[in-house]
Amino acid sequence: MQFLLTLSVAIFAGLMLSRLAKKVKLPAVTAYLVAGVLIGPYVLGALGIEGIGFVSHEDVKSYGLISDVALGFIAFAIGNEFRLAQLKKIGKQATIIGIFQAVFTTLLVDAVLIGLHFIIPDKFPLSAAIVLGAVAAATAPAATLMVVRQYKAKGPVTDVLLPVVALDDAVGLVVFAISFGVAKALDSGTVDLISVIVEPIVEVALSLGLGFVMGAIFTFFEKFFHSRSKRLAMSVAFVLATVGLSKISFEIGGVHVAFSSLLVCMMLGTVFCNMCDFSENLMDRLDRWTAPLFILFFVISGAEFELSIFKDVTIVVIGIVYIVSRCVGKYLGARISSQATKCDPNIIKYLGITLFPQAGVALGMAIKAEELGPVGLVVANITLFAVLIYELVGPALTKMSLLKAGEIDPEGAVSERKK
Repeated sequence: MQFLLTLSVAIFAGLMLSRLAKKVKLPAVTAYLVAGVLIGPYVLGALGIEGIGFVSHEDVKSYGLISDVALGFIAFAIGNEFRLAQLKKIGKQATIIGIFQAVFTTLLVDAVLIGLHFIIPDKFPLSAAIVLGAVAAATAPAATLMVVRQYKAKGPVTDVLLPVVALDDAVGLVVFAISFGVAKALDSGTVDLISVIVEPIVEVALSLGLGFVMGAIFTFFEKFFHSRSKRLAMSVAFVLATVGLSKISFEIGGVHVAFSSLLVCMMLGTVFCNMCDFSENLMDRLDRWTAPLFILFFVISGAEFELSIFKDVTIVVIGIVYIVSRCVGKYLGARISSQATKCDPNIIKYLGITLFPQAGVALGMAIKAEELGPVGLVVANITLFAVLIYELVGPALTKMSLLKAGEIDPEGAVSERKK
């Protein structure tokens, strides 16, 4: 009873706050995150009444399966943006921008934070600075996709944005694995080439391979059904299966083998949209089915925010430096690479700003960083602080950029009641 009541309250709170957000012209994503904070452990949940909110962070984590499934569908939807016909036009540009801005951001944030380490060496370890530089590469695909869908954004910036976000996370995973290995070497005094070089390459390669196989199987079975409802059910079944399989991890010859659920589901969507001739129609129906799931995902994400971080002045100061340097890195990295590839002027001006949001992948990296002990806790706390700021402000900045680029209708969505 308490589980179902909490889910109901989460959706209701998200929907009601989205009405208020519309009045002040903020994206619905921001409203969902704020709703999560309000029904989370620090506000409504602090009353200790189970069923009307999340009473503790352990309670929030018990809903983790919903977040995993939602991220799977989000990644699947982004994968559907990699249509060959479209990639022939923007593929080279998106690839160069995606790789360059991620690496550029990592190097810039590393330089700034290493400088900060020499100013306050006792409070900010060098290994923490190196790991945070890699975390900076990741972008939040969920928030970006939701803004694009809510306002039905269309145009050159939107066309490049989603593939860049997808590539961004793939590059980020590799860069993080390398930086994490370097940080471990600094702390222990030994260098493990397997964890630094082999494991990240294996993870990316196997994730793409698993996604390709699942996509091919999915397309094969989808052809046996002609009913829209059954095709929709088949789509849901395969996304759930793919998310489940991506959780497998094991060791072979001392090499830890794992999968990235984001990359696996992105590849699933990419293969499906290029092999199936009715994928666009099916994706439209799937978008409607997943709407409540996505609301729950963002509300739960908001409830996860650790507001006690603000009590530590050092974390706040380092977090601000991290946020500013990352934003500069994303903006300049996207601007330089889009100019070099002769992109549309609007892409040069606004793409970098749309890459500011950061959440799921970065938090996953932060959790992995906790293996470093006290250094990892510093990384995790700064990442949590940054994600809180990025997720509340980032969607609004993405909307503003797409609006100025002329890819969002200033009038907004038309109410069904007025059609």
